[in-house]
Amino acid sequence: MAKRLALMVAMVIAGVVCGAVSGDVTAILDGPLYVTFVTALLAIGLYGSTYGIDLEHLRRDGRTVVLATTVGVGAKAVLIAAVMLAVFRDPAYLVLGIAVAQIDPLSVAALSGSSRLSRRGRGLLLAWASFDDPVTALLTVYAAALAASLLGRGTTAGLGSGGPAGLAVDLAGNAVLAAVAIRLYRLIGRRAPRYDFPAACAVLVAVFAVGIWQGWVLAVALAGLWIRPEPPGRPDAVQRLLDRAVGAAFLLASLLLGAVLSLGVSPLPGLVLGMAAFAAHALVSLPLTRGQDAGDRMPLALAQQNGITAIILALVLEPVFGGTVAVVAPAILTINVLHLVGNAWASRAPVPAGPRVRDGAPPDASSAAPPALGEEPAHPVAQIPQERVHVRPREQHPLSGPAGRLAPGRDLGDHVGE
Repeated sequence: MAKRLALMVAMVIAGVVCGAVSGDVTAILDGPLYVTFVTALLAIGLYGSTYGIDLEHLRRDGRTVVLATTVGVGAKAVLIAAVMLAVFRDPAYLVLGIAVAQIDPLSVAALSGSSRLSRRGRGLLLAWASFDDPVTALLTVYAAALAASLLGRGTTAGLGSGGPAGLAVDLAGNAVLAAVAIRLYRLIGRRAPRYDFPAACAVLVAVFAVGIWQGWVLAVALAGLWIRPEPPGRPDAVQRLLDRAVGAAFLLASLLLGAVLSLGVSPLPGLVLGMAAFAAHALVSLPLTRGQDAGDRMPLALAQQNGITAIILALVLEPVFGGTVAVVAPAILTINVLHLVGNAWASRAPVPAGPRVRDGAPPDASSAAPPALGEEPAHPVAQIPQERVHVRPREQHPLSGPAGRLAPGRDLGDHVGE
């Protein structure tokens, strides 16, 4: 995380220098290819975020993920917007709360190996982060279109048509595009299995092309759940290529952010926005994670961090809401610094007492209290109907398959690179 933040800061500084030297940043913002380029970067980032989701983990914590990416994102946006409106009294700041409300899934994936989270907690956090990216992008685009219309600032191609009717039409377009693409891919896969890889690639190219052209990036994110090309004999080749593509998109977005930032910076609103976003996530996460392991709730509450999606959303909003980048850039820095400091503090805190229940497994029998003096130990098998303990053969570990082999499936951290 620290290395990623340092790289982002370095690219932003390089962009500021380039913007100051060129002196023609405004022409770039008004150019015909600006929105298309930024939308393409957003589509790459969203596909990369959903590509690595383990669907088994998603089914297990599906209710929490749905609540987090609907009620949670909305609640976070409202809390952030309320703080910004109370402090600065500017309606234009209402949109910025949504732009920084998401969690960066690429940073989450990179930290999964070193986090104190349980395997289930890591899976929940990555699924949460991956899904709130497209939801936040969609809300930002249409909330901004509606706000621009109400404030008389006009619209751009990147902000959709605005209003409930425009939102409904584009939601339907996203859903139809994703459904047709997934259905077509599965149909080809069943009838001509040997063409599975080229069919997946062709369908993905079509989804990206239409999604970028129409701004239907949610369809691209949905495609990442089911359309995952896998060349014969090289199962990790696409993952490595996608990692490079997302990394390049992140660097380009950071460079462009710096170029726009050369027009000016608003450190105080950015600081308040970043602190409000970090605090809002902590407040919203507590009721959403009540059913999680006690040791997972604190890391989940301190998980707010921003990356490529927040950067690109700021770039999308800049042509209509001038000064967005000046506020969001310092907010992103504030959020990521708070993330580093908060998690460093939490890592030194003691783990909450009590048995840790991970992945639905019962507590370890070794943690049970010994029988009282003179009391005959209860027979373990006799207690099964009352305690509903699932007994496994001694030679089979809960996380292993027959003969002690590791069960099929990989952790979520294995699917998505930094």
